[in-house]
Amino acid sequence: MHCDTPGRMLSEGLKLGERHEYTQVDIAGMREGGVDASFFAVFASATNNTPLESVKAGFEILDMIVEEVGRYPDDLALATTADEVLRAKQEGKIAILLSVEGGHMIDSSLAVLRDFRRLGARSMTLTHSAPTAWASAAESDEGPDGLTDFGKDVVREMNRLGMLVDLSHGADKSFWDAIETSKAPIITSHSCCRAVASHPRNMDDDMLQALAKNGGVIHLAYYAAMLDDDYRARLGEIADIGAKRSKARSELAGNKEELSAALWQLNLEEVERIGQVPLSRLIDHFEHAATVAGVDHVGFGSDLDSVRLFVPQGLERIQDTPNLAAGLRERGFSEEDTAKMMGGNTFRVLQEAEQVAAELSG
Repeated sequence: MHCDTPGRMLSEGLKLGERHEYTQVDIAGMREGGVDASFFAVFASATNNTPLESVKAGFEILDMIVEEVGRYPDDLALATTADEVLRAKQEGKIAILLSVEGGHMIDSSLAVLRDFRRLGARSMTLTHSAPTAWASAAESDEGPDGLTDFGKDVVREMNRLGMLVDLSHGADKSFWDAIETSKAPIITSHSCCRAVASHPRNMDDDMLQALAKNGGVIHLAYYAAMLDDDYRARLGEIADIGAKRSKARSELAGNKEELSAALWQLNLEEVERIGQVPLSRLIDHFEHAATVAGVDHVGFGSDLDSVRLFVPQGLERIQDTPNLAAGLRERGFSEEDTAKMMGGNTFRVLQEAEQVAAELSG
């Protein structure tokens, strides 16, 4: 549900048709992993850019994704509807869907939101790490208290457009305001369970129950700091590697392949120092979400190519996805329930968002 590969395509020149030691997502890996569809994030920093700069960057990144998909017509297909996802699968192709990550990327303009939708975007997180003028963020004390009146207008317009309302980076109050406002199921594309790990981006049990009542889906992230509090506390032990990463980006900016290889070695150094969480820890979050919200309201979000190797053991690359399905079955989930969590529930909310849009536009 959430793949940050476009960011690395932009900064490191990665190509989806090429496989390297340092790539986490590529066409061959998606095929090996049994991935039929993936949401690619259209993202520019909320803290390093003005909103207007983010709008421009967003359209450029979206264009880059569309162009990259077009280079591999036998393997990939851009999908903007549930039917197009099905058609891609029937044709033996992988569907690529577009997700705007962060409401700052519309610069408080419903017209820009509509333009992103016209160009294929099917979802948007209302915030990223920083708040917008109209929505509060989970990791910031600044900004409004939840959604402003305009923020609620954004949710209503997304409903009308058939876009999934994503609260992955939203503050709790933004979540509750969105639940109250939205006529379509809302989602979190990469979040986890606060009862298992206390990260502020995770959802508490009341939120999980409300999400289920709304018909939405929590898509569980791989990010180890959101999976385990002890692991999150250990991140301070590798703070010095951040300086090495900045130095590599500066010194190797002219050679993107060398840059990718150097950054991957730093990822390996981080893992050597503080290890990884076991796959079972991610399954704990699946089990909790399924217990509280119900298995019809759980999916997987990954966050590959964003959180480096801070992922569970055995899920380092997209071709490792079958390990997650196997872990769910080993925990006692049936084949039917595993299939729901590995994509069926997400497909349902796509369809339901389209149905709500048709009703509102009719």
